[in-house]
Amino acid sequence: MDQVGDRIGYNNTMSRKILVVDDTRNVQVLLSDFLSSQDYDVITASDGREALEMVQTHSPDLVLLDIMMPNMDGYQFISHLRRESSIPVIMITARQQEADIIHGFDLGADDYITKPFRLRELLVRIRAVLRRAAFRESQEQILTVGDITLDSKKHEVRQNNQVIELTPLEFFVLEMLMQSPGQVVRRAGLCMRLMESGYSGSEATLKIHIRNLRLKLGDDSNQPRYIETVFGVGYRFLELAA
Repeated sequence: MDQVGDRIGYNNTMSRKILVVDDTRNVQVLLSDFLSSQDYDVITASDGREALEMVQTHSPDLVLLDIMMPNMDGYQFISHLRRESSIPVIMITARQQEADIIHGFDLGADDYITKPFRLRELLVRIRAVLRRAAFRESQEQILTVGDITLDSKKHEVRQNNQVIELTPLEFFVLEMLMQSPGQVVRRAGLCMRLMESGYSGSEATLKIHIRNLRLKLGDDSNQPRYIETVFGVGYRFLELAA
């Protein structure tokens, strides 16, 4: 990780609070000093259990989360957190295997960055994730297509009035598809929107989220009621889904 001492550009953090979760004291100090220099309010925790307590007592706006930790690792922390909170989480991991990254996304992480990383890159990702979270909070849009209703403000999806539990990424992908019912949403456009919103935008990752959405909606890719694959182009949310 690089050393950056000066404040980088203009940013309107509004004293946003970031929880840094890492069992290495040097990393805690480095990130705390850097983020404080960028006008963020920083709190720290050394493992998942302590981090859950900090979430309850300090209500952070974003969590920077190391994965490999004692007592409760990052994956276990996300699993517990997502039962009661949609606070954005950026994974900090030394693991670069796609399966590990996808596992974090499936549990509800919003983005990831691999060690070693540049502090400038981390700052860009933090700003992007916080912008996306703020945008969602400002929206009061309810989308209804057939028997699926998506409430952006509540961050809730219902199918026949039954709540469907989705990860933040699954919710985001479904929202993009439902915003254009009956129309093809190009795969490249979906990937670009994901990257612009602070997510990983690889096609392989997108396919995983589409697959998971179909499973949770009880959809069949061969005879789709909701999400249709337009081969070589992208996906379509069927306008008459019911």
